[in-house]
Amino acid sequence: MFRNSQNSPQYILKSFWQTLRSRKRFLSFLFILTFTIALSLHSLVPAFIGDDQAIAQLKPQVLNQPVIPQIIQPTIDKRQEIRGVWLTNNDFTMFSDRKQLGEALQQLKELNFNTIYPVVWNSGYVMFPSEVAKDAGIQPFVYRGSEGQDIVADIIAQAHQNDLLVMPWFEFGFMAPPTSELAVSHPDWLTQQRDGDRTSISAAGEVVWLNPFHPEVQEFLTKLVLEAVSNYDLDGIQFDDHTSLPKTFGYDRYTLNLYRQETKKNAPADVNDPNWVKWRANKITAFMAKLNKAVKQRKPNVIFSVSPNYYDFAYKQQLQDWLSWVRQGIVDELIVQVYRSDIDDFRSQISRPEIVEVQNKISTGIGILSGLRNSNIPMSRVYAQVMNTQERGLGISFFYYKSLWGYGPESASDRQKELQYLFRSPAPRLAVRN
Repeated sequence: MFRNSQNSPQYILKSFWQTLRSRKRFLSFLFILTFTIALSLHSLVPAFIGDDQAIAQLKPQVLNQPVIPQIIQPTIDKRQEIRGVWLTNNDFTMFSDRKQLGEALQQLKELNFNTIYPVVWNSGYVMFPSEVAKDAGIQPFVYRGSEGQDIVADIIAQAHQNDLLVMPWFEFGFMAPPTSELAVSHPDWLTQQRDGDRTSISAAGEVVWLNPFHPEVQEFLTKLVLEAVSNYDLDGIQFDDHTSLPKTFGYDRYTLNLYRQETKKNAPADVNDPNWVKWRANKITAFMAKLNKAVKQRKPNVIFSVSPNYYDFAYKQQLQDWLSWVRQGIVDELIVQVYRSDIDDFRSQISRPEIVEVQNKISTGIGILSGLRNSNIPMSRVYAQVMNTQERGLGISFFYYKSLWGYGPESASDRQKELQYLFRSPAPRLAVRN
């Protein structure tokens, strides 16, 4: 009885060995099952992620090599804040003296400015040594600084030392004084009004207009711009509201023949005829597109900036369709000149829908008048206009340097304190130089 009992030693030993054999079989079965599943999953990896990618993931481990992380290049926002100022001919004494220039640029840096627009094309003359101007026979002299230095090169070098972007400013565009060598030497480059008059009255006085439709004029201005782009370490170039044509012009023989050839019609006598306005504006747009392409081929990272009047006036009165320029990708930066004394009028102009559209695409600012030699502007007006501009997320450029604190009812130090408060924090602009 004891031998067959469940409590007998023989029965317990037999049960133990049976259980052990069952567990061995179970563990063996579990191992085989796990191994089979692993192989199956391994074979399915390429189907889910692609053969090349699967190999790429496994290869570094097989070869015992580290995985090299992908380097992502940072992108620069095209809508950087503009805090600029124009350096005009009225500032010549300052920027032709290296010491005064250095002090001025250091002051701008301390006031948290980030961009300057020094004039390089004014009254039919360039501010830098130019073989293009020499070959055209328009400039029998060369502008030099007080120490004989290249003024433009010195401005750029010292500005960069103070973390300021530099965009030489082709202020006069297609405009020139009638007594300039440019106008006298190349009368065939000039356009005229319907009555034959070649001059008009502008803020610069009596001027003539180079024909923006004439291929020799286009070639001349393009070469002049490319010369500056090639010879200087600039960050951009800027074109004024004078890279345009008053609507009353375009009645010269060359333009009339071109219009007749392309449209099979005579040019309208009415300067406001919509088709006549559009045809001339489109010609200027086509030239700006070609100019932009030439500049970018020379230096791809150069900022192509324009500073026109408000759009309705620019297009209808000056044939300058800058909104199309932006939409076509011709312009990298826009500064709209809004020189108004009435704050409500100022607010209305800077809130226009075309400005809202553009500021979502590129760096956009408002040109604010800080004073003129014969017109002192109080800092309270400048302050109010800057505040309204900043509230709309727009940048600012002041016209012009000397008037920032050289003209006005307040002292220079008081005006500088106001500017310091308006630009309390730095707003550096990132440059991508070629």
